[in-house]
Parts: sequence; structure tokens; C-alpha cells
Amino acid sequence: MESIFKFMNPNISQSITVPSTDEIREILVRRIDQQKQAVGIVVGVIEPTGRRVVAYGNLANGNRPNGDAGTLYGDTIFEIGSVTKVFTSLLLADMVNRKEVALDDPAAKYLPENVKMPERSGKSITLHDLSTHSSGLPRLPSNLKPKDPRNPYADYSVDDLYQFLSGYTLPRDPGSDLEYSNLGAGLLGYLLACRAGTDYESLIGSRITEPLSMLDTGITLSSSMQQRMATGHNPRLAPVDNWDFPTLTGAGALRSSANDLLTFLEAFLGYKESPLAPAMKAMLEVRRTLGKANIGLGWFIFPTDGREIANHDGGTGGFCSWVGYDPKERIGVVVLSNTFTPSGVVDIGLHLLDPKFPLANPEPPTQRTEIPIDPKLLDNYTGRYQLEPNRTLEIIRDGDRLFAQGTAQVNGQAIVGPKFEVFAESEKNFFVKVTGSQITFETGPEGRATSLIMHRAGREPMAAPRLS
Repeated sequence: MESIFKFMNPNISQSITVPSTDEIREILVRRIDQQKQAVGIVVGVIEPTGRRVVAYGNLANGNRPNGDAGTLYGDTIFEIGSVTKVFTSLLLADMVNRKEVALDDPAAKYLPENVKMPERSGKSITLHDLSTHSSGLPRLPSNLKPKDPRNPYADYSVDDLYQFLSGYTLPRDPGSDLEYSNLGAGLLGYLLACRAGTDYESLIGSRITEPLSMLDTGITLSSSMQQRMATGHNPRLAPVDNWDFPTLTGAGALRSSANDLLTFLEAFLGYKESPLAPAMKAMLEVRRTLGKANIGLGWFIFPTDGREIANHDGGTGGFCSWVGYDPKERIGVVVLSNTFTPSGVVDIGLHLLDPKFPLANPEPPTQRTEIPIDPKLLDNYTGRYQLEPNRTLEIIRDGDRLFAQGTAQVNGQAIVGPKFEVFAESEKNFFVKVTGSQITFETGPEGRATSLIMHRAGREPMAAPRLS
């Protein structure tokens, strides 16, 4: 269906003024060239007077933004990570509207009978709970143990999912509190696809992207999308592999472009007629307030000056994303980066919708150089270190290489994180190439580590004593 922009008065006024194209470009230049927080960023804006795209940077590190084929633009394809969760919840709202499911349906209703879905106090986890991150399920399942930490979800199977659900004990009643859960959102997408008798990508296509003419949004890359796919980068601005989500697809598997996501927001803002309009409206009307968080179906809702911004951000190993809109002002913003950094791009998106929201001022990453050290020294650092009461970090030696792996205790169960290699920049100082984190070992008189200090971007250093 056609956009109705051409029927609108171009002199329509709005009380919030989005920064000009030149001002947006200045923000991107500063974030990329000075703060070194990205290889490239694309911003899309939709407002009563129309839509525009501002891009700066490159498809891959090493090129210069000189207008050649390596330059980003509105049709460049990015991994959008957890912004996928908005699509998953839109599927839910649409299937409720079609009376195919109900919000209060137990998740167990759509699982095989041999899978035991966890319950507590006689309360079942509902589809509504999964959409609003209030199911009681953890952020990640404890049996997510990737063979390759650079693609952490790739080998997590349906059988793994069933095994975890059947053995998990909920720490709280479903619907009682917020705990952001990739597991819960991935499970929701899986259940909706099961109910529809198809796979998640096909369901997204038939219910959302095809009706909205979003031809550049999906999981499997067409040949055209492959040619326009940006290369992802880690916080050190080094290229990384793409992520795959064969089972927890609804949590973060989608790829898209700024132009496609602006088309998505057109429908939410009423600029584009769509059969999804009732479902989109319901996503903000069906709300839960959990602690300080106000969440609709899929959207987090940020109040400001009598207005509300519905938004969601995302991140994978090499990408950051943010999508948000103000239904009152009928303004939407998309921010996509082909670099994952702890600071992300959330501040840019919120600032464009609310100029009072400050931009972050992240420090450029320190360039670190790996040096060779005597492998015998590595034995001095192996062991377990207490980061927090419920979190430990284990340092493991494998031949001449050193690795770090975190473990969190949740409701008496150990959730083991991915294993990352750490590299020496001096005899006691090490760094993680993937995340940019640094570890400094403090040693006793005999050279054996007694504690370590964890340094992470944007956070206070964390001291962790070594456990005997």
C-alpha cells in the first residue's frame, strides 16, 4: 500500500523539532571519527513532513567515506539483534487479533506434552509474560554452551531448549517482576511459529514484511541483500562474523535496513495503511509496569515531558541498533551501526526524539597490542575469582593460551557464559579482543595471582579475589 505522504500538507507543524540533517551528520562524524565508536552509522527519521536518511562511515573498516561502493546508505543491510523482539511481539498481537491465540494462553499449550514448562505457585507462564519479559525465565538458558563464542546461539537446538525448560525452577511467580530474557523472547517466536504450523522466518514474511512491502527484512539473505550487507565489527573496530539463531530466532535473528525500518514505523505512526494497524495499536495499550520499567508488547515505553517514546535497542557481536517512535508527535527514528560497542546507539535515538536527552561522550578505545610472554606464567593466573556474590570468573589455560569464562548463580542453578580468549599486553595485563575488556592480575610474593581487576568500558573497575 502506498504511503500517504503525498496527500499531506508539507507545512504541517510539530511541537518537537528533530535536529537537521547537518546536525545529525555532525553527531555521526563525532561518534565515528573522533570517539571511534563505530565504523559506520545510518540514521533514519520519519516525521509529518516526510522521511530522510543520514549515513556516515563505511561498510567495512579500512575504507574512507568518500562516496565509493564501501559507503553506507539507507538500503544497507544490518543485523538488528533484539529489535527482532518487536517483530515477535507484533506477531503475537496480530495472532491475538485473528483469535489464533490469546495473551493469557499458557506457553505450555503450544509445546509437546513431554516438555514440562516450569510453573510456580500454581501459575503458568503465558504468552503475555514472554512478551513483557516477566516470565521468570533467565536472560539465557544455563545449557547455552557455544562451541564458538563468536556465534553463541548457532548450535543451540530445540532439544536443548526442551531440556532446559523441563528442568528449570522459576525464582518468582510469572508476571510478578521484570527480567529481560532472550530465552523468553526466543521461546515466544518459536511457539507462535508452532501454532501457525510454519517456521519463524516464513511467519514474519507472510504476516509482516510482505504486507508492509519490507523486501529487505528477513533472516536468510537474498543475493541482493548479501551484496548490501554491512560487515560487523567488535569494539576494537575489527571485523567479526555474523550471528545465527536457529532456535531462539524470535530473540534476535532479523536483518534489515534503515529504509525498511522506516517503512515499519510508517505503519505504527499511521502514515501507511496496514491490516496490522489494530495489532500495532494494541502493543502500546497492553502494558505492564514492573519496577521502574513500563513495557507494552515488545516495546519499552520511555516517558518524557508529557510524551511517550516507544523504543527498543539491539546488539549482536558486530552490530548495534535502535528503533523508537513518539505516537503523539508522529515522529520515528532508526539508528543502525555496524559496530558493537557497550555505549551503543541508544543515546543518539533518544536525543533525536527528545533533544533534552543528552548524548553520551564515550572515550575512544585504547589500541592494545598483544605481546608474547613465557607460557609458564599462565599457570600463576588460572583459577576462580569472585566478581560478585553470585558471579565468578574462571581463568583457564589451554596450552599456550589463556581463556576467561563467567558463571552466574541464579536460583541455585549455574548459568555458564561463553569462553573468551584473553591476550597479554604485559606480564600481568591482559585484554579481550572481542569485548575490549581488560584484566589485571595482582600477585603475591611467589608470583601466584591473589586477585584480578576487571576493566570494562563505561563501568567502574571491579576487583575480584581469587578463590582457594
